[in-house]
Order: sequence, then C-alpha cells, then structure tokens
Amino acid sequence: MTPTESEPRPGDALGARIRDGGVDFRLYAPDAAAVDLCLFLDGDPHRESRRLALERHADGWWRLHVGGAGSGLLYGYRVDGVIDLSRGARFDHDKLLLDPRAGAITTDLAWSPSLLAANGGDSGAAAPRSVVVDPSFDWQGDTRPEVPWGRTAIYECHVGGMTRRHPRLPPETRGRYLGLIQPPVIEHLQRLGVTTLELLPVQHFVPERHLLESGRVNYWGYSPIGWLAPHAGFASGDRGEQVAELKTMVRELHRAGLEVILDVVLNHTAEGGAEGLILGPRGIDNPKFYRLDPDDPARYVDFTGCGNTVDVRSPAIRALLLDVLRYWAIEMHVDGFRFDLAAVLGRDGETFRPTAPFFREIAADPVLSRLKLIAEPWDLGPGSAEGGFPEGWREWNGRYRDALRSFWRGDPGSLPEVATRLAGSSDLYGHRSSGQHTGVNFVACHDGFTLRDLVSYERKRNDANGEDNRDGTDHNSSRNWGVEGPTDDPGVLALRGRAQRNLLASLALSAGVPMLGHGDELGRTQHGNNNAYCHDSELTWVDWELDEEKEGLVVFAGEVLRLRRKLRLFDRPLFFSTADLAWLHPEGRPMTDDDWHDPRLHTLQAVYRSDGGQRCLMVFHAGDTEQTVRPPAGESWRLVLDTVDAADAADTARRSAGGLRVAAYSLTVWTDGESPGAASSRSPSPSPSR
Repeated sequence: MTPTESEPRPGDALGARIRDGGVDFRLYAPDAAAVDLCLFLDGDPHRESRRLALERHADGWWRLHVGGAGSGLLYGYRVDGVIDLSRGARFDHDKLLLDPRAGAITTDLAWSPSLLAANGGDSGAAAPRSVVVDPSFDWQGDTRPEVPWGRTAIYECHVGGMTRRHPRLPPETRGRYLGLIQPPVIEHLQRLGVTTLELLPVQHFVPERHLLESGRVNYWGYSPIGWLAPHAGFASGDRGEQVAELKTMVRELHRAGLEVILDVVLNHTAEGGAEGLILGPRGIDNPKFYRLDPDDPARYVDFTGCGNTVDVRSPAIRALLLDVLRYWAIEMHVDGFRFDLAAVLGRDGETFRPTAPFFREIAADPVLSRLKLIAEPWDLGPGSAEGGFPEGWREWNGRYRDALRSFWRGDPGSLPEVATRLAGSSDLYGHRSSGQHTGVNFVACHDGFTLRDLVSYERKRNDANGEDNRDGTDHNSSRNWGVEGPTDDPGVLALRGRAQRNLLASLALSAGVPMLGHGDELGRTQHGNNNAYCHDSELTWVDWELDEEKEGLVVFAGEVLRLRRKLRLFDRPLFFSTADLAWLHPEGRPMTDDDWHDPRLHTLQAVYRSDGGQRCLMVFHAGDTEQTVRPPAGESWRLVLDTVDAADAADTARRSAGGLRVAAYSLTVWTDGESPGAASSRSPSPSPSR
C-alpha cells in the first residue's frame, strides 16, 4: 500500500519518528510550562540516561530532533506546569509519562503494583516506557479481502485466549499474534466458514488501579493507554516486536482470505477517575483530553463507567483519534473497527447526534470511509443511540440477542419481537441504505454468558471476580434445562445441545450480519461467570480438546454458515417485501394480530421467496411438545436442516398427512428442491404488530 497525497507517510502519526539520521520527538501540550524528554540509552528501563528539553512551538507542539537515535530506544516525558484542580490542571514533573502517540510500549513494569506507590511521588522507576519503532515492513503485496457485507460472517476473538491452550501450536506462539496464523487455527476458521476476525482490544492496555490493588488484570483489554501501540503482551518482546508480529498476523490472515477488524476503545483510558493513575494524557493536557465536570473540574464526566470520558468535542483530540485510526488502517492494513461504547463519540454535550463532528470527519476521510465501521451503540449517557448511527456504520444489535434468547427459552409473548429481529430489524434500520446489513447479530459475545453457559446456568457465578457476585448483569435470559450447571443427565445434555444448535442456526439464518463468539462453536464454558474480564486463565481461554459432542457442534456451526451462503437469502441489503417473506401460523394461514399476541403460541413459519421464484421454509418451534405445521401447498418440500436430527435421516419421519412434524424446541429448514437462488428485496416487510 503506497501512501497518496491524502495519506500520511509511514510513521507520520507517531510521536517519535525516525528521520534524517535520528529521531524527531514531538508532544502536543499547549498549556505546559516545560517538557523534558527522558532517554534510556543503554536499554535499561530502570535507569534514565539523559534528559533533554523540548522546544515550544506556537501551534502547541513541543519538538526536538535527537541525532543518532533509532528504533528500540526507550523514552518518556516529564511535563511541568501549574497544578490547579479548580481548572483541571494536573501537571506534575515528578511523573514519567507515556507518549500518547507512542508506536510501542514496554510491559515489564506496567503490570507492577509498585506503580501505585510511585504514582504518589516520582514514577520514573515504575512507569512503562515508550519505544521508538521503525514502521518499515515487507507486506509482500498484501491486499484486503474486501468481503461484501452480505457475505460477511464475523468471529469475535481474543488474541491471547484463542490459542493459549491449543495443543498443536508451537509453545512460543500460543496466546500471541503469531498463534492466530498457525495452520491449525487458520484451518479451523476456514472450516467454520467465518470471513472476518473481530479482535478484542490490541491497543496497548494496562490494569486499572483497583485491579492492580487487588492483584488482578484486565484480560479483555478495554483499558487502553497507548492507542497507536500494539499490546506487547501478545508478542515475543516489547521493544518493537509487537509491531512486526501484529503486521505479520494481519498479512497472513489476509493471505488466508480473512479480514481483520479491531475493537478500539477511544472513549476512555486506563487512567480512570480522579483517584486513578497518572500515566500519560492526565499529566500532559488533562483539561483538554478529558471531559471535566463544569461545576467541579477536579472531577470527570463519566459516560463510560470507567472513570473518565475522552473529550471528542475538542478538535485536537479528534485529530489525534483520526490519526490513530488512519495509522492502523494504513500502517497495519486492518480492515475496519468496532468502536467500544460508540455512543460517547457522538455526544455533543449530553445529546447523541449522528451528525457529530467525529462521524462527519470519518465520512469525509478517503481512507476510513471505505473501511468496515461497527458501533457498540450504547454507553452510560442519557437516551439511546440504537439505530441512530450515520450512513456507512453498522451496529451491534443487542435487541437481537435478547429476542433470540427469550424466544428459544420459551418465553410467552416473544413472537413479535423475534420475528422482527429474524427479518433484519427494520424498526431500527429501515431508514438506512445498508438495510438488513446494518445490524450485527449475536447471541453471545465476550461480555456475558458463553453460548454453552447460556443453556447451563440461570444465575451468574462471578464470586471469583472479588465483588461478592454484584458485578455482571442479572438479565441473562438464560435457561439451564433442568439442572443448574454441570450434569451427567443425558436428557438435560440433549436439550442443551439442541438449544445451542437452535441459537447457532437462527444466527446463521437471520437477516443481518452474523457474529459468533470465539469458542462458542467448541462448547467453551466460563462455569457461569458472565463478567470474566479480570481472568487471564483457563477460565477464559478456549479449550481445544474436543469430545464427540464438541466436534459435532463445530461441524454443525460450519454447516449452518454454509447453508446461509448457499441459500443466498441475505446477500442483498434491502429488507424483504411482503412478497418475499411471509409469516405463517402453524396451521398454514397468515398470522393475525391476535396470533402475534397469543402467549400460548411458540411456533412460526417463515416462507422466503428468491428472485428465481424458489421458496425456502423455516419453522421456528420453541414449544415443549412435537408440533405439526401445515406448510404452503404446491411445493415438494425437502428438509435441508434440522436441529434435532440429521436432515437425510429425518426427512421421511418429519412428514405426515396433516403436514410436517417438528420436534419440541427445534428449527427446521425446507426448500422446494430446486437450486437456491438470490433473495429478492424490494421494500421493508412490515414488522409484526406489537
């Protein structure tokens, strides 16, 4: 990828750039009185070798060229100025600070509790160091896979947890960037049929203060302190190896036809609230970097639940964030971003606006506007942003998750909501040109129960988190199918297996973009912990040891994704018209308003029609007894999927004089026997009455 006139040159976004036989250092701190550059020339992170004063420039930047310096050099900043909490100013020359634009950050000291004591005085002996990096890399002709949204299937994945327990990987690659590109992992992803990896945060992160004090970690990584720096804990070293190894990972995933989307956290940092650590931005430009309480600038506005909120209203902060995104797109070749708590990025004051400057600037950017952009459309601020993001953005569909869980556990009155979600959520996205491709559907993700735990526990088990089981949601819409937690009861295990298959099949055969949580196809369990963010252990790592049951689930997950591609009902973005999708009562007649609101009804027939006239019948039956449904007449219906039995063995048994028999708690898919064609989508099909 060669930079154009509209694109930065390699490394331009970095705060330390290798130029003219040395390194240009620069730091934006318009209100600072003085800035010192601290160098660790002999590579010893504990001993500061040299301190140099940066020069102030009128544009708010401080700059200095250091001749003879190069990649691998460790450095930090000491920033002097007035400490005035009434204005939010927290300058402290005793604090060694990270460069907000560092291309790499060390890890050897970042995890140490000694950082807590040092943050009350001189942190030079305990703070992590910034690292000068050489951005050059042999991409070997790398190109983006550019998978269309209609063919996209996302796999949410934690870089460390995905491979830490994989028995067939070289030990030195397990839990690292290079682990994701080992042949057994690539083969598994291709066998599964996913197209796009959505990686949990890989921007350098550290534990928040309360986790350091308790001796725990931030495993998920939603605690960034270096937006341009790949997390060093996933690499073989922390002196620049993390940059080369992440690039290698992206290149080889692309070579395998897999896209890479990063889950980015631009809404807050690891510095936390007023009692948090001073690691970088807080000591450089606190009043401009964070949103402060206008009535008490010593306190922070907190729309994130993490103690602080990055102030995207500031043009300087937005310029930094866009530089960050462009750097990952251009330097690292990533294919897009999922924005954590993305509603924060559109808050003008307290109100969320799809026309907020951050969104307008991304839309105008020739690089970023072409990437896959996904919003987590909520935060702790007032009002809802669901369905409100601008054109070009997709959104995590939390209502889909809740509706599918509720329906398949047998909740009365869930039909209208689940039908709306299965058909693409036109009530949320009907105004968007991306149509049914706007919502990213999921039934389980990193946050909450795993798929297996969703059908095994009705109460969370978070005692190991050290918060007396108060953390994590109590609204799980889960069902244990007769026994809470582990069991050897064959009847319960059979129902749990069927429940998992129902959820996987529904996910694959819904309008929208499907997203699978890593290891859910392998029966991954966290033993009922639905908030395992602070556990970097076997509790959260994927277990690759497969028994017959787990192997069967992997095969099934691949089959339903292949069926989605074969049917091609969801390739086009426009919502289904009433001619393309009909909802039928089990008796074969159109659903009436009374039917939709009948709490005793747990069965829906969905009849899809393709462009070529071929029809597909899906029967969603969440009742606890066998049901006979009367399908539309005139077709020779052929069973192609059954979440209870294999299709070829069950086809004859499912037929009766009165129609088609479907087992309790099952999803079946039937076609008219001809080759599946592309779906016809002309105008939104009305949502069921509520």
